[in-house]
Amino acid sequence: MQYLVGFIVGLIVGGLVIFIINRLQRKEAEKSFSLLSQEVVRKNSEDFLKLANQTLATQTQVGVGELESKKQLIDQTLQAIKTDLNKVEKLVNDTEVRREKTFGEVSTTLKITAEQTGKLQETTNRLQAALANTQIRGQWGERMAEDILQAIGFEEGINYTKQKAQDVAIGRPDYCFLLPQGLKLNMDVKFPLANYLKYFEEGNEVVKEGYKKQFLKDAKQRIKEVTTRDYINPAEHTLDYALVFVPSEQVFCFMHENDKEIMDDAIKSKVVLCSPLTLYAMLAIIRQAVDNFKLERTSAQILSLFGSFYKQWKEYCKCMESMGKRIGQAQEEYETLASTRSKMLERPLKQIDDLRRQTGITEAPLIEDIDTGETKTDEEIK
Repeated sequence: MQYLVGFIVGLIVGGLVIFIINRLQRKEAEKSFSLLSQEVVRKNSEDFLKLANQTLATQTQVGVGELESKKQLIDQTLQAIKTDLNKVEKLVNDTEVRREKTFGEVSTTLKITAEQTGKLQETTNRLQAALANTQIRGQWGERMAEDILQAIGFEEGINYTKQKAQDVAIGRPDYCFLLPQGLKLNMDVKFPLANYLKYFEEGNEVVKEGYKKQFLKDAKQRIKEVTTRDYINPAEHTLDYALVFVPSEQVFCFMHENDKEIMDDAIKSKVVLCSPLTLYAMLAIIRQAVDNFKLERTSAQILSLFGSFYKQWKEYCKCMESMGKRIGQAQEEYETLASTRSKMLERPLKQIDDLRRQTGITEAPLIEDIDTGETKTDEEIK
């Protein structure tokens, strides 16, 4: 038992000794490993720093090269920008010079325009003052109508008749167009414009509306006046329609825009309202129709004259043929005289020359050729 206890105690003591020895060896190993680790870390740090320094030097050199390239590129870009800025500055300066010049021209143009506008305003005022006079308005309408008639080619006394100034009377047409078969088409150029002018001069809308209604009423009254027997009278060979000339396209459109029924009412009353353009078109159609009628009426006379001409032409051809035959016979007679008869006459002449030489007359005249007028010797005659 004592041995067992001693063995156990020895075993325990031995285990403690071994534990203490292992503990000491572990501390020594840890200290050695720590020293070794520090040495490795130090060495690795030195190698890393050396490699880092080399890499940094290499990168620094590369960076310096790239910086130099970028500096050159930046310099080139700055130079190009500077050149462009110089061009822009020059362009701005040129633009400023042109602007000043253009501004001066615009100022001059505006000044001239203002002067022309003032003159136009004066002319407009004079025109309004003139149109306020009834007699002058009538003369203006007649002048417009005269210009249209001249443009179409109408001649007074042939295509139309005009009422003279001393014969002007209320209710009589101003123009009468002459149509085939004795027919006539009457036209009046006297149109009420007083209230129309007042409408545009007035600033009060209520008063303007009153002037507009009065103007349309005056126009309808004028249409009614034209329907009298002085304008439409079949007994005097007039057409069933009469023309009323409105001497302004603006007035014509104003009437149509503000009273849609005025045109229809005029047609129902057998009155045709004409602006300068529509009058030109209408008279051009009348002119063409009259020309076609005259051509048709004279067609028979032309055909008759053509028949007479053809008859005389046949007689002329016969006479020319007969004269040609006579000329041919005369040519044959001439050829006979120039050839056969001439030779027959030359033979006696030759015999006479022979007799003269036999009698001793030496200076015998030469025989002249009748055909050519040349002289011939005896030998040539033989």
